Amino acid sequence: MSQRHTGVTDQLTPSPGGEHTHPLADCPLREVLALIGDKWSTQVLVQLGSGPSRFTELERAIEGISRRMLTLSLRSLERNGLITRTVHPDAPPRVEYATTPLTEDIREPLEALAAWADRNRPAIAAARRAYDTHHGDDPHPDR
Repeated sequence: MSQRHTGVTDQLTPSPGGEHTHPLADCPLREVLALIGDKWSTQVLVQLGSGPSRFTELERAIEGISRRMLTLSLRSLERNGLITRTVHPDAPPRVEYATTPLTEDIREPLEALAAWADRNRPAIAAARRAYDTHHGDDPHPDR
């Protein structure tokens, strides 16, 4: 099996002041993907797209998420203005999470992405099996 160069080379570009910066340093797409591109945040936002939910409802609806990861995802999404956390003064207190108007602009693409992933899960699994069969079990043979 031959070794291939599959790494990505970073290119530095001079800024107006003469120092070198990465070309994507101020990329808004990178920033947005950092907000919603992790394993759980997109699923939380898609789930909240159907309406406000309590923590335990989200925990039950999102397969495989731990309480800690759900907590961290909710805090990050709230911090970045994508969801709200409302505490209702009931006994015991009831907390609901909901999307904000900021999330409305991205809800349709997120739902489309989630639907695409669901539709194409078997094809992706088949592609992985074919790759692993052809290249062996190590998905990164040149490391």
